[in-house]
Amino acid sequence: QVQLVESGGGLVQAGGSLRLSCAASGTFFSIKVMAWYRQAPGNQREMVATIIGSDTPIYADSVKGRFTISRDTAKNTVFLQMDLLKFEDTAIYYCNAVIQPRFSWPQNNYWGQGTQVTVSV
Repeated sequence: QVQLVESGGGLVQAGGSLRLSCAASGTFFSIKVMAWYRQAPGNQREMVATIIGSDTPIYADSVKGRFTISRDTAKNTVFLQMDLLKFEDTAIYYCNAVIQPRFSWPQNNYWGQGTQVTVSV
């Protein structure tokens, strides 16, 4: 059973920083993609940052230059460093991973439970 466990959310003032972590646990063959999504009240879930392999990041335009996604492949962990936070970054942040459970098996999509990030003005 694969699980994604997030940590690092909280309350921060505008202009501050937070660092989110997400660790994948369980038994699996490989992790193809790891990403962070967020969902604010009344909004759809949106992609924030994605990392393919360990060194190919993709960012939403709204966070470019402020957020950095990175990955520790040895620890099956993905990080999201969030700097210069804005009020509009307030949301529940979800970790996402595309994981191949076993060699030659199809890939599955997994989600963490979410962690709240609140930015105060």
